[in-house]
Amino acid sequence: MTTVAISQPMYFPWAGFMEMMKLADVFVWLDDVQFSKGSFTNRIQVKTQTGVKWMTIPLQGKGTNTPIRDLVGAGDDWRRSHRAMLTHALAAAPCLAKALEVFDDALAPSGLSEVLIRSCEAQARLMAAMPGKIVRIGELDIGGVSWPRVIEIVKAVGGSRYISGAGGANYLDHAAFDRQGLSVEYMAYNPLPWPQQHGEFTPYVTGLDLIAACGAGSADHLRPVTIPWRERLAQPRVADEGANHE
Repeated sequence: MTTVAISQPMYFPWAGFMEMMKLADVFVWLDDVQFSKGSFTNRIQVKTQTGVKWMTIPLQGKGTNTPIRDLVGAGDDWRRSHRAMLTHALAAAPCLAKALEVFDDALAPSGLSEVLIRSCEAQARLMAAMPGKIVRIGELDIGGVSWPRVIEIVKAVGGSRYISGAGGANYLDHAAFDRQGLSVEYMAYNPLPWPQQHGEFTPYVTGLDLIAACGAGSADHLRPVTIPWRERLAQPRVADEGANHE
């Protein structure tokens, strides 16, 4: 069985995103879709001394009508300010230096789409969560929209099992996947809590928070679990607080 996961690039996403990456044999970056304002594409939460705050990359033209792979940051000051925010917020964490190393590596001079992908993969690499194969949608030349496109992507990379974030329950035609011989499962996000500063624990902050706390031991806090689609749809609807998957 070949497991496939598909996601838009995101900016230093939460630990649950790495749980999904860890389960995938093939992971497809969907960077040709239009940027959605308010998504996790260019922003993530950081837990600070004064509460949870957004760490957001400002976009030229606010990203309006722009595919993710063509996004351009508005200036470069955000790189410095984000590093300063992390340094201040995670100052007491024992592995802060490792978290900043991951941050700096991902933000090496490159296009913004590349920064987003590097930020995900750098965290996954440290957490031993890198899939066996990474594919970018441009390599596949598959058009279309919504669930028919997902089916074609999964088939194109030899998949037999598709893992979705919670948002997939809003649009996937599960019976259509069944007819194609493709199983669909949903993430049941469940990272093991780690020592966290500034009040009550929340997993829905950047994975850099976990890295700053645990360094190389971050992998021990991932508990990747999925549930079949029928079981997922029978559950009360739960908001996908930490991620925004295709």
